[in-house]
Amino acid sequence: MSASDATAITLADLPGMVGKHLGHSDWHTIDQDQINRFADATGDHQWIHVDAERAKAGPFGTTIGHGYLTLSLVPIFVFQLLKVEGAKLVVNYGLNKVRFPAPVPAGSRVRMGAEVAGVEPVAGGVQVTLSASFEIENQPKPACVAEILFRYYE
Repeated sequence: MSASDATAITLADLPGMVGKHLGHSDWHTIDQDQINRFADATGDHQWIHVDAERAKAGPFGTTIGHGYLTLSLVPIFVFQLLKVEGAKLVVNYGLNKVRFPAPVPAGSRVRMGAEVAGVEPVAGGVQVTLSASFEIENQPKPACVAEILFRYYE
C-alpha cells in the first residue's frame, strides 16, 4: 500500500468514518542499522538494542527495536492509510494510550492497522482518534497498540 492507495476522504466525511477500519500499511523492516540510528538520536543505547553479542544471551536472543522506534513509524504508516482532502494542515496532536506488548527483534517486519475511533470538532478543524495496532510479521502479539490523535485543519 502507498500514500496513493490511502483511503481518500474530505474533512466533512471524517465523522462518518468512526468505527471504520482503514486497512494495513506496507510492511517495514526494522533492521539493526535503524535501531542503532534511533539509539543515537535518542541516547538510548541499552545493550538489548545495540549490543548484538550480549543480546544473544539476553531474554530475547537478539537485539530488539526500541518501543518508541516502532511508535515513531506512525507518520510513515498513517499517510499510507488515510488522506484527508482539503486539509491544509495535519498535526500529530499526541497519544491517549500506548502499550508495547511484544518486542521487535532486529530484522523483523512490522505494519500498522488502524481504525477511526473518534472524530470531534476543534477550532478550525477536527481531531481524529485512531486506534492503531502494530503487528510483527508471523508473531501472535502486536509490537505496539496505541490511541493516536491527529488534528486536521481547514
